[in-house]
Amino acid sequence: MIKKESKNTVRKRRHRRVRNKVFGTAERPRLNVFRSLQHMYVNFIDDENNHTLLSVSSLDQELKDKVVGRNNRETARLVGELAGKKAKALKIDRAVFDRGGYKYHGRVKELADAIRAQDIEF
Repeated sequence: MIKKESKNTVRKRRHRRVRNKVFGTAERPRLNVFRSLQHMYVNFIDDENNHTLLSVSSLDQELKDKVVGRNNRETARLVGELAGKKAKALKIDRAVFDRGGYKYHGRVKELADAIRAQDIEF
């Protein structure tokens, strides 16, 4: 009998394939996205120095009260807005978008649009 691969296994394979091409620097860090069933996580990563410049998630204290009772897309938009503001404070204007092997729609698209609205180019 043929077993169907899990969606996460396929996503991880897709993410590995993308990661071979996407690389972040200090001037243009990699904007990494991870989404779980309930939360969104965003990291700005400098791959040259193996250093995370900024990390934002829906679990942050600033967002914890705003996220309660919202749907996942609204939560993703709030995380994107906060990530964009914090990136601007660190003088990050450009990034390389790493969608983590997820399709570019739904929560990932909302997050990306919210970060772009803060004038971060990718």
